[in-house]
Amino acid sequence: MQLQLATFHRNSPSVTNQSDVHDKILRVAWWAVGVIVLGVTVAIRIRLLGIPLERDEGEYAYAGQLMLQGIPPYKLAYNMKFPGTYAVYAAIMSIFGQTITGIHLGLLLVNAATIALIFLLGRRLMNSTAGIAAATTFAVLSMSPSVLGLAAHATNFAMVFVLGGTLLILKLSQSERHSFERIFASGLLFSIGGLMKQPALLFIRFGAIYLLWDDVHRRFILKRILLRNLIFWIAAIVPLAITCVILWYAGVFYKFWFWTVRYAAQYGTFLIGEIYSGKWPLYRAMQVSGRSITEAIGMDWGLWALAGLGLIVGLWKRRSRSSTTFLLGFLVFSALAVCQGFYFRPHYFIMILPAVSLLVGVAISKLFDLLTSRMIVVRFAPLFLLGVTLSLPNFWEKKFFFVVSPVEASRMIYSDNPFAESVKIADYLREHTSRDDTIAVLGSEPEIYFMRSGIRRPDIFILTA
Repeated sequence: MQLQLATFHRNSPSVTNQSDVHDKILRVAWWAVGVIVLGVTVAIRIRLLGIPLERDEGEYAYAGQLMLQGIPPYKLAYNMKFPGTYAVYAAIMSIFGQTITGIHLGLLLVNAATIALIFLLGRRLMNSTAGIAAATTFAVLSMSPSVLGLAAHATNFAMVFVLGGTLLILKLSQSERHSFERIFASGLLFSIGGLMKQPALLFIRFGAIYLLWDDVHRRFILKRILLRNLIFWIAAIVPLAITCVILWYAGVFYKFWFWTVRYAAQYGTFLIGEIYSGKWPLYRAMQVSGRSITEAIGMDWGLWALAGLGLIVGLWKRRSRSSTTFLLGFLVFSALAVCQGFYFRPHYFIMILPAVSLLVGVAISKLFDLLTSRMIVVRFAPLFLLGVTLSLPNFWEKKFFFVVSPVEASRMIYSDNPFAESVKIADYLREHTSRDDTIAVLGSEPEIYFMRSGIRRPDIFILTA
């Protein structure tokens, strides 16, 4: 009789209604935290839109400026990077103007699109809770000074296309409708991501491996597997092929090939060759890589720890093992993209942040599921934990995010680099030179060329860093 009464009590309408109310409160709380975190990060980015361009940004901005003037990449400005980011800069400046603020406004929108894609990936792999946790985590991690998050680096543009391709290829397992179109679109997006920065080409292999594994797992016939994978690889080749044709037509293909393939290959394998030959001891290389990773994590160590927990718990639990295995593969290829060449520049780590953020989503989601049957106060624990780990980096870096001016913020990040001074130099040149004057910058500050718009361009301008 007691058991029957207890069962009746749990299933009574009043208890069910109370549970529904609690679930609604929790949903509203999760969305409220998401809106607050995203609002704060957007406000910080808007406050610091005027942060002076750094060296890589100057290169992209100058190349994009030349493109807007009808001058193709690699004709006057050379570099070992593919031209995708130059084209994105040109598009951003054609919309928001050829200014520092315009460039960083474009970055803000690209970052917002990346956050949205991460939410969609987290929701598809796990649930909305994981999506919100992953999206807010990326919003915080991606603006960290430790990864130069406020600078419009190529890695930001590469990952938005890579994530778009990843989302499309995940949808293939959900529905067979328009599968060939999605495969083709996914291959295109992965390839365009590689056009932004060469290390992102690795994600094409990730997409191909997942597509093959999924097709085999679903027991498609061999003919269908080969056709689907052929479509993916054709799509992945198309953007690269079109780029080569355009540059050949513009008369700069051989320069493009030298700088982005031959020279880039030498640059990318130089340190590996030094390790192999013994000129650079392996233990020393490991020390450098370990220090670089530590610096990239910086004040965000709490979120990275949650990501590690998410990986362990996700693989441990059977229900989330498949999704976490997918994320583990994504994490491995992200790490390989960061490690290419053993240079470990801070902004390279932006390529691993989506995988880390999604694993944070796994950790928070599994903790939330674990507390589902608990009282409402206890069920708020995952939300509280996420809020604390997201808030701590902003608290520790509060002077940078909320107090100093954009110029002071630049000096805090880049120390002795003359990026803030380059603005003054460009202003001086604008006031003391005419449009017919030729200038040359002895050094590696291409942002001066961009900010001093209207000057006569040098015959040769080479960037090799």
